[in-house]
Amino acid sequence: MKRRATRNRTRLKKLAGGTPRLSVFRSNKYIYAQIIDDIKGTTLAQASSIEKDAKIKVASNAEAAIAVGKLVAERAKKAGIKVVVFDRGGYIYHGRVKALAEAARDGGLKF
Repeated sequence: MKRRATRNRTRLKKLAGGTPRLSVFRSNKYIYAQIIDDIKGTTLAQASSIEKDAKIKVASNAEAAIAVGKLVAERAKKAGIKVVVFDRGGYIYHGRVKALAEAARDGGLKF
């Protein structure tokens, strides 16, 4: 899993140039998303299903992923970020990861 994520991330960094990266981490209980500036090495915006702001009943399903995607897109807009590169972190683009990505797109992020 880690080798897959590293391979994917290396490829994204080469293609993206200076574009921020929307990174996803999925555990059994929660889902996390953060927008990272790889050049500066800082997190520009973040959201997770563990937060109280997300107002999620069950933190480990696709509905939670949708809420996190919308929340990270909203916070990215406030930070002035419109375009990102999606880093799925070695996970298959299916289920919660796909739901988060589509919600972020609906929230206004382009990738």
